[in-house]
Amino acid sequence: MLDNLTLMERYKSKLDKEIELTNERLKHILDYHPEIEEYVGKFKEVLLNPSEIRISSSDKSVLLFHKAFDSIEAGRYLRVTVKINERWFILTAYLTKRLVGRKYEQ
Repeated sequence: MLDNLTLMERYKSKLDKEIELTNERLKHILDYHPEIEEYVGKFKEVLLNPSEIRISSSDKSVLLFHKAFDSIEAGRYLRVTVKINERWFILTAYLTKRLVGRKYEQ
């Protein structure tokens, strides 16, 4: 059986950082946002080629990567939320209509 922190995937990002997805975070995403299951394969594209990156207004060490896809309801984005510290890792992912937080500038 996989332990909670088993690394499931590593993604390259537009910010030239590797972003991790652990078994525990994937389980969280699928438990709390089951509609995301069909979009897990799109995380790579969201992180590498986002429409927009924003900084979370509640936690400055969290970046919100957004991308719209034709296969998602019009006006909605797939948001992949990334914690940035010693490791960069996916916290959660979900669909949203709103872009919140301050725009990230490199």
